[in-house]
Amino acid sequence: MGLRVFILAGEPSGDRLGAALMAGLKTLSPGVTFEGIGGERMQAEGLASQFPMEELSVMGIAEILPKYRALKRRIRETADAVLKMQPDVVITIDSPDFSLRVAGLVKAESDIRTVHYVAPSVWAWRPGRAQKMARVIDHVLALLPFEPPYMQAAGMACDFVGHPVVSEPKATEADIAAFRQLHDLGTDPVVLALPGSRRSEVHKLADVFGAALRQFHRSHPTHRIVVPAAGNVAQLVREKLVDWPQGCVILDPAGQVPDVFAAQKRAAFATAELALAASGTVSLELAAARTPMVIAYRFNWLTWQIMTRMALIDTVTLVNLVSDTRTVPECLGPRCTAAAIAAALSGVLAAPDAQHQAMRLTMERVGEDGPPPGLRAAQAVLDRLPD
Repeated sequence: MGLRVFILAGEPSGDRLGAALMAGLKTLSPGVTFEGIGGERMQAEGLASQFPMEELSVMGIAEILPKYRALKRRIRETADAVLKMQPDVVITIDSPDFSLRVAGLVKAESDIRTVHYVAPSVWAWRPGRAQKMARVIDHVLALLPFEPPYMQAAGMACDFVGHPVVSEPKATEADIAAFRQLHDLGTDPVVLALPGSRRSEVHKLADVFGAALRQFHRSHPTHRIVVPAAGNVAQLVREKLVDWPQGCVILDPAGQVPDVFAAQKRAAFATAELALAASGTVSLELAAARTPMVIAYRFNWLTWQIMTRMALIDTVTLVNLVSDTRTVPECLGPRCTAAAIAAALSGVLAAPDAQHQAMRLTMERVGEDGPPPGLRAAQAVLDRLPD
């Protein structure tokens, strides 16, 4: 009998990881069968989802509370489906509030092997999460090269398998030329502005980003500003751009085929010589495109007080962490001001070489020149299965 895998993801990023892992398992273990929960990409790899993945894509207490009973029921249903299947391995992907509860129920009633894909960021915040996770997880697949020791210290096996950003297509010179022509950019230098993918982020950041870019524009008047917007915030971004410098180009996914918009976004990243971005994994996307950046983020007062007292690291930017440098300027909390951001942008533009070196090192360390992360993840799962 072939390998039998129960696999579940709770949000689009997990669906992408899951699909790549499933493809890797199919390559390395022909005849593998899957059950579980996933989105369109995992279903395209052959998964019949137990229920729509979108039911699990909720964030924050305000969103979760009204759906708590339904989520609790889905956790029990999912664990029961695992116990009924008796697979060789259960693979849970990110979404720890759901995934680890399912794993806990499975472990309470069986000795089925559990694998979790995406290590919690215990190196930054709440290190006790690793010990708690180790009660129900046997093996962790990590996206970042410095994460395995943290998981291993808590008692779990852990393999670094590479970050999915390294598998994304790269924009070509022809793509860049076509992008410039499409948006009438000519040969003008381009600055990217990325004020976040959630409405709360755009509300917090769009005004200060606009003010910073107006200041920057006074000393760099030929630079054009391009704003790739996530679909759920595109209209809000349009409204906020009224007070930004004239001539901003907004990339709106509305009405576009997702792959076509993704290609546009890649071309924008490759075209830009500088970026201003909200804190998040976008820093790795920018590093993949070798686009120097400034990271900025506003926190409410209480969050900032807690963070500054409890954070275990002195930077929130993955490029800084992975490269073990601090070349990406950060304007966070009280320093998230128009003047500080504009000065940081001008500084990076004047001397980008150190950041270019850090980005190259970062991409090397997250697996740019190695096998695809999905294949590496599949091999790690197979290598640690009991005989």
